[in-house]
Amino acid sequence: MTSSVAEQQQLEQTRQRVFMALFIALAVGLHTFEVLLPNPLPWFRIGLANILALTALSFYGLRAMWVLSLSRIFIGSLLVGNLFGPGFLLSFFGGVGACLLMSAGALLLCRGIGLVGLSILGASGHVCGQLLIASLVVVQHQSIWLLLPAFLLFALVSGILNGFAADLLVDYLLKHPAFSTCRKGFGRHHLEG
Repeated sequence: MTSSVAEQQQLEQTRQRVFMALFIALAVGLHTFEVLLPNPLPWFRIGLANILALTALSFYGLRAMWVLSLSRIFIGSLLVGNLFGPGFLLSFFGGVGACLLMSAGALLLCRGIGLVGLSILGASGHVCGQLLIASLVVVQHQSIWLLLPAFLLFALVSGILNGFAADLLVDYLLKHPAFSTCRKGFGRHHLEG
């Protein structure tokens, strides 16, 4: 049985929606899991949910990464009971900073940067977004910026780990028949949608 081009496009759109819903659900689960883990210092989390954001970026483009990241922050904060609290603000502004830097890196460097590089940019943006909102709302003192070097070092390590994990996940998913029409990367054809 053959199908028309319109049916193929409809199937591809449905498939993308289903996988985006699965990616969001997994990202919320990882976000919630990480909140429950003890951390050595405030705000030090490895950001496992960003693995799914990078995967969404790789397969579906910038819009998918933004949707996944913001959905994860809102739903995850609702589940852990800190929606619109200080923890939410830190997570939200960190997520926006991460998405901004990853978007800029993907658009400006396009083929010159991989998932590991984007992950490092995202982790750095997350740190800067969190420190900005912490200095303006939570702590309200400029000395919070003295933590920036230590936080950026942690962001480098977590960015590398998450980037490699995302790269492995994308490679694994490309072997699945559902992703047969996708190819690795986030070139202009991926970034527009």
